[in-house]
Amino acid sequence: MRFLLDAEQRAFAGALHAMLSAADTPAVIRAWGRGDHTRGRALWSRLAEAGVFGLAVPRKYGGLGPLPVDLAVAFVELGRHAVPGPLAETVGAAVLLEEPAPARRFLPGLAAGAVLATVAAPGGYAVDGDAAGLRLCPAPDGLYLATADPGPVRRSLDPARRLTRLTPTGEPLGRDAPYDRALTWMRLATAAQALGAGLALLDRTVAHVRRRTQFGVPIGSFQAVGHRLADAKTALEFARPLVFGAALSLRPAEVAAAKLTACEAAYRTARTALHLHGAIGYTAEYDLSLWLTKARALRSAWGTPQECRDLVLAAGL
Repeated sequence: MRFLLDAEQRAFAGALHAMLSAADTPAVIRAWGRGDHTRGRALWSRLAEAGVFGLAVPRKYGGLGPLPVDLAVAFVELGRHAVPGPLAETVGAAVLLEEPAPARRFLPGLAAGAVLATVAAPGGYAVDGDAAGLRLCPAPDGLYLATADPGPVRRSLDPARRLTRLTPTGEPLGRDAPYDRALTWMRLATAAQALGAGLALLDRTVAHVRRRTQFGVPIGSFQAVGHRLADAKTALEFARPLVFGAALSLRPAEVAAAKLTACEAAYRTARTALHLHGAIGYTAEYDLSLWLTKARALRSAWGTPQECRDLVLAAGL
């Protein structure tokens, strides 16, 4: 079996990487964390023009999909550049809104980037409920529109993931919302983001150890440093085929395995990056911190490591 991205998918990833490299995402992230969404929404619109948010939306509602492998390609780049916003949640909303009336009402706006969507997690909190124009609350008896509570925003480990409690409005959008399928898509998007964040952390750390000198030589020449980076690289490269294999199958257990592996690899890489950067890695002013906190927050988003591990074991993988 030939399991490689095709030329079009590689070009898509390259185009997103070039766009986001020029976007100064650290400044966008910091503004988003302060509640200023202007630059983030502008970036969101550019991503929508590139087709990112249409990948989970059916063609009949203005999207390009569903194309889970292409979505994984895109979300690796979004994670590599730590793009803020309810990314996985917008994907989940596109899956949840399967009944014709709400699909016609909301999905064209999601695909076009005109609407940011978020989904309440168990416990009632949602990522970026203050910025989203569409807030959804899945419940045992269906799917409901929701409003953001007026109370203060709860801070996450990741400053770009602002948590808001949602309250259902009582307006139903479907009586049989496919929450399990939406959760699978959100886990896939989260796994791809984590893989991208881990790759960015590795690249930044390799660049740092080449510049940083001790005893007159770059610290990257020390064997212990090389071993730590090689271990991080191996973990990330092992996660990559699991992410894209899960995108091909969309089986819940395989997606859970991909999320577990990618998030643990990114978290391991974050710990290595923090260690090898020394004290500077702890500072919020240093851009590395934006990826460190992203990797840690994604680790438990839409499925803790134990929840994903339990699902994998139950499926006998």
